[in-house]
Amino acid sequence: MSSRIIITISFILFVALGGIIWFLWPSPRPKSPPIPQIDVSDADLPGECRKMTFENADSIICEIDLRSHHIELSRADADGKPYGSLKAFLAAQSQDSRPILAMNAGMYEHDLSPVGLYVEDGKQTGNLRADDGEGNFFLKPNGVFFIGKDGLPGILETGAFAAVTPQVRIATQSGPMLVINNQVHPRFEPNGTSRFIRNGIGLRDANTVVLAISMVPVSFGSFARLFKDGLGCANALYFDGTISALSNNRKTLIGGIDPVGPIIAVFEQK
Repeated sequence: MSSRIIITISFILFVALGGIIWFLWPSPRPKSPPIPQIDVSDADLPGECRKMTFENADSIICEIDLRSHHIELSRADADGKPYGSLKAFLAAQSQDSRPILAMNAGMYEHDLSPVGLYVEDGKQTGNLRADDGEGNFFLKPNGVFFIGKDGLPGILETGAFAAVTPQVRIATQSGPMLVINNQVHPRFEPNGTSRFIRNGIGLRDANTVVLAISMVPVSFGSFARLFKDGLGCANALYFDGTISALSNNRKTLIGGIDPVGPIIAVFEQK
């Protein structure tokens, strides 16, 4: 075999090998889109809300005194059409009865119906769920935020709620619990790699409900400690992440891109 033939064959093999390597070499991962900067002015915050830095993460904290405020749940208009956003919810309220703030308040199905127990103005439209499944709702223990017909608020793990079956005016089931009887959820890592904008609700005492929404992506562990150590809540419940939203009585301050299901609204007592 002549040297020219050997060189030609070698060249063909080299090109073929290069093509195979190029085909099999993994493509670089696309960069994740940047998380939009959340910038809420202090002037836009309701008087019950403030900014707080905890473990180097900023959040908005709204402390609600039930002696001077009342809390409602809502998810659909008079025709039964889900609001789907805080903007639509606010637009449906009359000027003299707008809430001072509103926030998403639990997880929902594709049709925006609640995943679990949901009671609005004493009427139950979603059932308590103790079954297993995938997703944060089923990261047990999950739980229920409620206000009883006696006016007292509560946050109970689902099993405990089922055992006592309190008479409630409003209730929303979500998951996971963040804090259970002064203990962080047992399945949370101290500071896991899953980071999202998150929101939830805690109970400080019989008169004080605390709503919180992070302004930066945080882990479950850090968000739970915010309620337990930073806000003094013995029990706290996760509402959602990524879709988390907050509004004042005029406009959406955080979120608004993704749809919402159940909505918690805070009103001043008149």
